[in-house]
Amino acid sequence: MTHSRGKIEVTTRVTLDTPDDLAEHYTPGVAEQAKRIAGDPAALGRETVKANSVAIVSDGSALLGLGDRGPAAALPVMEGKAALLKRFADVDAWPICPVSREPDDLVRTVKDLATSFGAINLEDIAAPRCFTVERRLHDELDIPVFHDDQHGTAVVVLGALHNALKLTGREPAGTSVVIAGAGAAGSAIARLLLRAGYQADGLVVCDSEGVLHRDRDLIGEKQWLAENTNGGGATGSVQDALRGADVFVGVSTGSLLEPDDVAAMADHAIVFALANPDPEVDPEAAGRHAEIVATGRSDHPNQINNVLAFPGMFRGLLDSGAPRVTGNMLLAAARALADVVGEDLEPGRIVPSVFDDALVPAMAEAVAGAAKAAG
Repeated sequence: MTHSRGKIEVTTRVTLDTPDDLAEHYTPGVAEQAKRIAGDPAALGRETVKANSVAIVSDGSALLGLGDRGPAAALPVMEGKAALLKRFADVDAWPICPVSREPDDLVRTVKDLATSFGAINLEDIAAPRCFTVERRLHDELDIPVFHDDQHGTAVVVLGALHNALKLTGREPAGTSVVIAGAGAAGSAIARLLLRAGYQADGLVVCDSEGVLHRDRDLIGEKQWLAENTNGGGATGSVQDALRGADVFVGVSTGSLLEPDDVAAMADHAIVFALANPDPEVDPEAAGRHAEIVATGRSDHPNQINNVLAFPGMFRGLLDSGAPRVTGNMLLAAARALADVVGEDLEPGRIVPSVFDDALVPAMAEAVAGAAKAAG
């Protein structure tokens, strides 16, 4: 019965106990409110649920660890995201699971619903369609569009790397990183690392066929990655690229690496094996060769999970009234996440707990500050 009738519900913020209550909050009182909003669109944010509401949109084509299970199977997952937003950031969210997967249809559906929401959270939409949908909505809506599989993952990885580099005495510009996975998460991580000062010469992205490089026949996002990373011209497999590397970030598939592959990395290596439920390499075996190991699992230290990012991100986006998500907001959020760890930083604790009461306020303040600086 744990999941009986779902994980979320609507509650009222006003009393509806008397005829006077009905007159004020329903008819005829709402008529005056409707007229105010019709005459002053800014009143919509002040007087309705829009200012604290998020639509969580998924077509179920890339559910976490499950692959393509369709929009009906996506509904309980999106309910869970909505419950987390309410629990950690007091954001009201509702799952929207469209049947059509055509980018034009998804964009049209979200745009038609946007009046009711202050922000959009895209979730578990397969690549490359997710890139098209996110970019079009980013350009065509006047409210922020946050794709958690891209932006959320990238923020948490960057924040965790900031602390991991601090512990191992490295700087972004001189650190070599190999990313396994060139989908939504891998692409967004690469883009954010470049924005954060990691260099194209030291950044290599791999897909299931190996290293992305300019001589491969690639299109779309993978072509962009091949042209803007791998400045050293690496080729071959992910295992080849990993020899001598400082950092491994896996957002791909379980059991991709052997412990010997980690042993071939640089001294004081950093391994983020984030595939779920099975990491790219056994965490305990990796820990015999790497100084810092993180996974996406809650039963190992250093869980890199998007729940560390999206509650604070949305709290900051809604509070600031920002019209869109920017790269500077993501950088600010990542730095705020890293800073919450504070003096407790150690190899087994490079990210805070999601239950740390300081996390959401710190990230929300950072995001709102970046929005204010952008004007």
